[in-house]
Amino acid sequence: MKKTILALLIIIICTTYSFTQERTEQLSEVFISATNYKYLDKVDSKEVAVPVELLERKVATFNLQNADFYQDDYDLYYVSFYIPEGKILAAYDKQGNVIRTAERFKDIELPTQVIKAVEKRFPNWVITQDVYVVNYHEKKGAKKSYKLKLKNGEKVIRVKMNENGIFL
Repeated sequence: MKKTILALLIIIICTTYSFTQERTEQLSEVFISATNYKYLDKVDSKEVAVPVELLERKVATFNLQNADFYQDDYDLYYVSFYIPEGKILAAYDKQGNVIRTAERFKDIELPTQVIKAVEKRFPNWVITQDVYVVNYHEKKGAKKSYKLKLKNGEKVIRVKMNENGIFL
C-alpha cells in the first residue's frame, strides 16, 4: 500500500514538473514577440494564409541586436525575409522595433470574403493568380490588398480588392 502511494506521488511530481517546464518555454516565446506587438496587431487578419502569418511572426520576433551585422552606430536597419510564397522587407530602429514593412506574397490561400466577392461579381470566372500586398508603417498603420488575375475562356481581367472583399 505504501509503495503504491509513493509511486503515485512520484508520478504526480514528475508530471507537474514537466508541465511547468513546458509553460516556461511558452511564456518566453510570448515575451519575445511582445516587443513588436503593434506590428502584429496591425497586420493580423482574421483569415490570413499560414505562410504569411509565420513570416510576419518571424519579422516580429527577429532579434536585431543579436544579428551579426548589428552596430550601435546606425539608426535604421533593413532586413529581408524570404519564403517560397513571398517576402518581407522590414525596417527596424536600433532598439529592434519594426518601423515599416513592404510585404508581397504570391498564390496564397485567399480569405473567404475575397473569394465570395469575386464569385458574386464575376460568376463563371476563375482566379488564376493572386498577389497579397501589405504595406505597414508604425504611424499610418497597415494597408492590405489583393491583386487578382481572373480568366473566363480567352478573356483575362485584373482586379484589386481589400481583405474584406471590397473592390478598389
